[in-house]
Amino acid sequence: MPGTPSWRGTRAESAAPGHGGRPGARVRSGLGRIVRARRVKARRTRGRRLRHTLTALLVLVLTLVGAGLVAYRLTGIPKPHPETAMQSTVFTDTRGDYLGRRGPVDRQEVPLSQVPRYVQEAVIAAENRSFRTDTGISPTAIARAAWSTVSGGGRQGGSTITQQYVKNALLSPEQSLSRKAREALIAIKLDRTVSKNEILAGYLNTVYFGRGAAGIQAAARNYFGVDASALSVSQGAALAAVINIPSYYEKAGSDAAVTAKLTRRWEWVLDAMADSGAITPAQRAAARLPAFRFYPPGATDGQRQYLIDAASAEAADRLGITRDELARGGYTVRTTFDLAAQDAAAEPVADPTGAKGVVLHSAIVALVPGDGAVRVLYGGADYARQPFNDALAGAVEAGTALEPFTRVKLRPPLTALVKRAAPTPLSLAAAYAAAASGGTYAEPYTVQRITRDGRTLYTARPHTRTAMDPFSARLVAKLLHSAGGSWGVFTGGAGTRTLWQTMYDAKLSTTVALFAQHPAHGRHPARIAQLPSTATNTAANVVAGVMNRLDPVIVWPNQGARATSGG
Repeated sequence: MPGTPSWRGTRAESAAPGHGGRPGARVRSGLGRIVRARRVKARRTRGRRLRHTLTALLVLVLTLVGAGLVAYRLTGIPKPHPETAMQSTVFTDTRGDYLGRRGPVDRQEVPLSQVPRYVQEAVIAAENRSFRTDTGISPTAIARAAWSTVSGGGRQGGSTITQQYVKNALLSPEQSLSRKAREALIAIKLDRTVSKNEILAGYLNTVYFGRGAAGIQAAARNYFGVDASALSVSQGAALAAVINIPSYYEKAGSDAAVTAKLTRRWEWVLDAMADSGAITPAQRAAARLPAFRFYPPGATDGQRQYLIDAASAEAADRLGITRDELARGGYTVRTTFDLAAQDAAAEPVADPTGAKGVVLHSAIVALVPGDGAVRVLYGGADYARQPFNDALAGAVEAGTALEPFTRVKLRPPLTALVKRAAPTPLSLAAAYAAAASGGTYAEPYTVQRITRDGRTLYTARPHTRTAMDPFSARLVAKLLHSAGGSWGVFTGGAGTRTLWQTMYDAKLSTTVALFAQHPAHGRHPARIAQLPSTATNTAANVVAGVMNRLDPVIVWPNQGARATSGG
């Protein structure tokens, strides 16, 4: 119409379809169309995408499983490290009391049959309670250790006994994912190829217990002074508790804080054993924390090293091997020595230093007449200061000590003895032992039996021969300064330089040799010194102490006061 405002037509035109409208509306409309289209497309392709995802996951799982199977097949069970296969050789006295050891490591293998069942169960309770039924690995422990390694956390434990054995004996101690994975594969394979008892035996013989002890046998001796077979329930639980932190718990018994902490873990082990039925409620109630041997030990007893040296040389000779081969061979050498008598002999001569720096040398030998077993072999005051054994190799002036043998007819090997101005204490002791046995000379020996892995490899048999006829043996006895009964005493020597004293009866013959020296100083070599005035009493006390210890039915009058000087 004429006169109608033109803006109305403009608004209508702008609102009409196809003329654009507002810009925001056009954008929203376009986005909506795109979203709706994508939704439709997503609904149409959802099944296909799900199939692709599942296929990818399946391929990944199959790849991992396949890689695991290939790795499992390619993984062999390595042989134990040479150091874990090494053993020490243990020496005991004639009663089986621990004397000492020789070898690169303090370890001796024992069959599982020699480890009490409750000790086995104590270790299982402490370290891996599912050991009897698991597959050799703990997946949760592996995952925990892997996460700790990746995240930079601390070292994680919790491995099974099988894994610990693999790590300790078959692999390096390196902490890495690759080593942990290999450890798991070997553990699984080991669990499938050998029995649980074989794995447990290997573990018990290689696991570290502190105090330098590798394996249950060395641990039993180092902590309690017994063999593994003699461990009590309480002792077995204590050793099982130690495995967790051996370098810390090894001080149990000498450190109050360590002992208190170990006590709590020991009780936890015992409770687990009682819950599993490994021990009875009565055994649990009766358990008391065992007494530990003191640690760290004091100074090494120098006397024992003389004994071990002598027995080691003889044992190697009897087996036809070197001393080094003996030391790392895992043997048990039962010697002829008596530790209590050895201590009784050493006590009177414990202080070898006399007045003005004079050193008193003592050599003591006690033999069984007619047999030759050496019960006492004192070769010096301290092996660390004097490794030379005066009893075996020392040449001591005989003087009048040989006088009884110069008046009778002798046969080998005693014929050579009277020609020696300075015999060894062992050779003179063997001669008097021959007189004590009626003329039968017995070759001295220090090794009674040698065993390994429960098998006896050597048993001593006395080597005897007639060295003098019975009449000559009786004549030697008459020449001794005796005092009743069936025993004899003789004291001789070379002036005031040496002193010999022998006491014997049909069961034991003990000889003591004493001499004194001024020790070497600067360019001046050692030289003979005069014996102190107390030497005769010292010798008498020594032989009396040994005889009373080993032959208690005989009462030696006045500690040898009836002995008289022969030179």
